[in-house]
Amino acid sequence: MKTRVYIDGFNLYYGLLKGGPHKWLDLERFCDLSFPKNIIEKIYYFTAPVTARPNDPEQPVRQKAYLDALATLARVEVHLGTFMSSVVTMVMADCDPVTGKPVYRNGIAAPKLMPNGKPQMVPVLKSEEKGSDVNLASYLLRDAFGHMCECAIIVSNDSDLLTPIRMAKATGMVIGLMPPRERGSIDLKRLADFKVSPRQSLLTQSALPAKIVTQDREIIKPAFW
Repeated sequence: MKTRVYIDGFNLYYGLLKGGPHKWLDLERFCDLSFPKNIIEKIYYFTAPVTARPNDPEQPVRQKAYLDALATLARVEVHLGTFMSSVVTMVMADCDPVTGKPVYRNGIAAPKLMPNGKPQMVPVLKSEEKGSDVNLASYLLRDAFGHMCECAIIVSNDSDLLTPIRMAKATGMVIGLMPPRERGSIDLKRLADFKVSPRQSLLTQSALPAKIVTQDREIIKPAFW
C-alpha cells in the first residue's frame, strides 16, 4: 500500500531514543525496514525547537544538527511547533526522607503537607511542547480526505490523536501504529488496523552517516548527546 508516516518527534525521543545510542536516526531507512510490505512515500516529522538549559546549553545545537541532517532526506518533511516555558504553582509531592522517592497512598502520589495540614505549594519551571499533535492530526486528516495515500502509520503514544484517527479511518484509510513506548495508549492500539513494535536491531541498522556532505556544507553528528 502507498503509505505515509506521521512521527511525533518528542514522543519518539522520550519513548524510544532517550538514553540510547540511536538518536542520529535515518527516518527513511528505519521506516523502510520496519514496514517492508508498504511503499513509504512520505515521512512527516513533527517537533519543536528546544531552548538551552543551564545544565545542557548545547541541546539546541544538537537538535539543529539533526534537523539539518533530516533535511537531506528526500521523503522527510519536518514541521515545527513551539516550545514554551512558564512558571506555574504546583503541589509538592511527599517524598521518603531515606530514599527520596515519592510516597504513594492507596496508589496515589501523596502531597507534602504543611504544619497546618494544607498542601505545600511550590513554583515550578514547566516546559511544554505546543503544536506537534495538532500539526500531526491536521496533516493526517488532509491526506485522508484528499485520498493522498492508502495507509497512514502513526508513530506516537498520544491518545489525543484518537478522534482524528477515527475520522481518517472513516475515509477508508488503513491505520498502522508504531508506539515508541510499549506501554502506550490501549485505545490507540485497539483503534489501529495493525501495530508494529520498534525493533532495536532496525534502529542499529538505521544510523545516518556521521558526516553528511551537501553542496554548501558538512553536517557532523554531535559527539555527545
